[in-house]
Amino acid sequence: MVAWGYAAAPVPPISQSPPSSIAARLDDCVFAIRKRVSIEPRVGLVLGSGLGAFADTLDELVKIPYRDLPHMPASAVVGHAGNFCFGRARGVPVVCMQGRVHLYEGHPIETVVQGVRTMARMGVRLVLLTNAAGGLEPSWSAGDLMIVTDHLNLTGTSPLAGPNDDALGPRFPDMTRAYDPALREALADAAREAGVPLREGVYAGLLGPTYETPAEVRMLRGLGAQAVGMSTVAEVIALRHMGVRVAALSCITNLAAGISPRPLDHAEVEATARARRDDLLKVLGGFVARAGAVAMAGGAGTGGA
Repeated sequence: MVAWGYAAAPVPPISQSPPSSIAARLDDCVFAIRKRVSIEPRVGLVLGSGLGAFADTLDELVKIPYRDLPHMPASAVVGHAGNFCFGRARGVPVVCMQGRVHLYEGHPIETVVQGVRTMARMGVRLVLLTNAAGGLEPSWSAGDLMIVTDHLNLTGTSPLAGPNDDALGPRFPDMTRAYDPALREALADAAREAGVPLREGVYAGLLGPTYETPAEVRMLRGLGAQAVGMSTVAEVIALRHMGVRVAALSCITNLAAGISPRPLDHAEVEATARARRDDLLKVLGGFVARAGAVAMAGGAGTGGA
């Protein structure tokens, strides 16, 4: 890998007063990033529990720890390194979030989505979110990969609650196609090319940090979910609000309570994600190549930047 130089790049104006709006806080964060990297990312990736290895494969890699940036929270969860990673994958300029923060850590929801909003504010118009999830289908196995087709927001909150920041997006964004059909197809094509089978299903997002009870698992299956986790939905809502096209991929790291005969623990989540490392690297690389072609052709949505 070749280290990036820190050439000067155009920057948005930094706020001249204490940031009182979401947009001002995002501009502060982007300003700090632009002082350290010159790359203009076109595709973004959020790498969940145990899935951060892809970022370390980037060419011309530059890492910026979240703790070095204004208004960015640092993750305290094992398996979430807490870095913005800039570089190129298959020639496509990308930015990866190597780990995320969660509502259950006690962060306000606007802080939880600060990272993905920062990517959008930098001009990223296509984002793939990954997560580790519990499987709700008894016929599935730990290690399966699932394209997210839709979600259930059962966290009890939304990043859009409260006054709307019109600089970011509309008061009432449409979520009919929250998970972009063309990007889902790009993800499926990348998996076929890599010889990696994929499932499809609905992701249920809960607050956590407890794993679900068997009764909750039965409820979620009755609502139509195939996977459950503690992330992703707030980020998707925030990105769609800003006009960013989204896809999501879940690594089924364990079967949920009442389906699995074993007690659930985070170590199993990390171990399963690591075991799928090679397949995930191939799928993510193939997706970035396809998404990069869409981005360069101007096929992204508008708004928010």
